[in-house]
Amino acid sequence: MKELLIIAIGSALVNNVVLSQFLGLCPFLGVSRRVKTAASMGAAVIFVITIASFFANLVYNGILVPLHLEYLETIVFILVIAALVQFVEMFLKKFSRSLYHALGVYLPLITTNCAVLGVAILNVQNSYNLLESVVNGIGTSVGFTIAIVIMAGIRERIEYNDIPESLQGTPIVLVTAGLMAIAFFGFAGII
Repeated sequence: MKELLIIAIGSALVNNVVLSQFLGLCPFLGVSRRVKTAASMGAAVIFVITIASFFANLVYNGILVPLHLEYLETIVFILVIAALVQFVEMFLKKFSRSLYHALGVYLPLITTNCAVLGVAILNVQNSYNLLESVVNGIGTSVGFTIAIVIMAGIRERIEYNDIPESLQGTPIVLVTAGLMAIAFFGFAGII
């Protein structure tokens, strides 16, 4: 149980997928304009990364390793992730049209979100079993959600501030992301 807690905290805070590993920056920067949309994107990413971690581990250990096809892991993981994102997209389109439209083009971008693929590959590289893979997936996606919601909150507040013209828009967002990354490096001593 202690190891699972270390994996969860480590992947959420210490090795935050966005602010420490710099994976998943496209949705992080693109969907973080409003807290509500950012939280929705975070929820979708939590679902996809958790399920992708589960299925990627099953496919890797149940099919690729016994058949000695480990070299196909990246291609197979991409296919698993793409199928899961399509499932999430169909689900949201049917049951939550407003959320489906709010996420817009960024929902299909979860398929190409390198954070999702990165977690699946890191699970294999760290030799995590099925439970550890799922816990790492949950921790990583919660860390992504924490980062994107904090960024959205900051962006909502700085929208009304007097910012020099040369820093308006993307530059101030990148400066903010850099400062957040520095702040998250403070968690490095936890584990």
